[in-house]
Amino acid sequence: MEDTIAAIGTPLGEGGIGIIRISGPASRAILEDIFECAGDAADLENRRLSYGRIIDKENNQIVDECMAVFMKAPKTYTAEDTAEIDCHGSMVSLRNALQLILRKGARLAEPGEFTKRAFLNGRIDLSQAEAVIDVVRAKTDRSFDVAISQLQGALSLKVSDIRRSLLDLLVDITVNIDYPDEDIEEITYEKMGDDLLLIRERIDQLRSTAHSGRMLREGLRIVICGRPNVGKSSLMNALLRENRAIVTEIPGTTRDTIEESVNIRSIPVNLIDTAGIHETEDIVERMGIERSKDAFNQADYILLVLDASQPLTEEDRLLISTIGNRSCLVVMNKQDLGMCLDTDELRSALPRGRLLPASMKKEEGISQIEDQIEELVYGSTTPSGDHVLVNNVRHIQLLDQAAEDLSRATEMIRRNEPLDFIEVDVRSAYDALGEIIGETVSDEILNEVFSRFCLGK
Repeated sequence: MEDTIAAIGTPLGEGGIGIIRISGPASRAILEDIFECAGDAADLENRRLSYGRIIDKENNQIVDECMAVFMKAPKTYTAEDTAEIDCHGSMVSLRNALQLILRKGARLAEPGEFTKRAFLNGRIDLSQAEAVIDVVRAKTDRSFDVAISQLQGALSLKVSDIRRSLLDLLVDITVNIDYPDEDIEEITYEKMGDDLLLIRERIDQLRSTAHSGRMLREGLRIVICGRPNVGKSSLMNALLRENRAIVTEIPGTTRDTIEESVNIRSIPVNLIDTAGIHETEDIVERMGIERSKDAFNQADYILLVLDASQPLTEEDRLLISTIGNRSCLVVMNKQDLGMCLDTDELRSALPRGRLLPASMKKEEGISQIEDQIEELVYGSTTPSGDHVLVNNVRHIQLLDQAAEDLSRATEMIRRNEPLDFIEVDVRSAYDALGEIIGETVSDEILNEVFSRFCLGK
């Protein structure tokens, strides 16, 4: 790439420091043209941060006092000559400095173009580039750890290993197709089947982590539902560890959905406290109930709150029938007042529901609710720090495609079909995995991936 790009790399707004990034062959020349080292300092040295001023030499105007550094390729973020300027975090200062840099020959970078150059210059592969977004957007320590692991190449390594195994198999198949009469080892259908079985198991192992990975990346959407005055708002406040929802003895206090983000066991969770779903003539309350139904339908998981001190009401049964076969946790609140619920009826009506006696007043059951949320994401075992989780929808789709290709190839092997047909599906799986790390990706996909980045990254 022969042009030089520049952009503000810090969020817009007021802050202590704002950073401008420059990348490309003219980076050093532009920086030297606008930056003046303070005092008796020498000219800019590679990788040495210098204090000085940005000056617009055309009118001899000081733009800002700053720190600046030049970094010579290839050991930079983009693998190109790079410069960074640390200005004061004023939008006026940053805008004026950036405009000066653009006048000196740089162009404004496109969203994600710095990371795109890092990919195109071979410093990182495509899955690592996509992990940059996840690092920036991580909501919890665990989701950050997963993103960092992928940024360091954990997923790339596993995918590359699988592709090497597929390539070895492709070479054997191709040689047997092209040189059937030569003195080479003839590949057997049994060996092909065994090889594909082992490869498919490795792909399925990655696919099995997709649920946990997606939840950590996007967050778990949990709806708290129940009829009025059963303790939904108290449950939400207990999980948030703060009094966010108003709690009173008056039924129907919550008249709209209340949504809050919370970190539960390093899992990003969006909690939605809903208005009690019931029949009402109040137009405002009815609007809140409609929103509750929408949230209910879009939820990943449901916390159904019931009053354990009373038998089930018709409103309770209406909610239970609406949940039906969906996965949920039945929080039987107010157990401290005595248990009057028919648990056999609940188990029969909610086959995928788990029953949990609780008391929000006495803070009983909160830890068990958090245990259930953790199990929902990870299953019965919390993955270790070096465990690779697939959290990107594009990666999941490509792994699914590769698995489907290998299933077709395996079926053809079982039927002893010609090697040419088998080779097509094995190669398709190989290419699909290559799209994950960018070995076989199209320009259209590249543009789509990097368009999701912010300016300056």
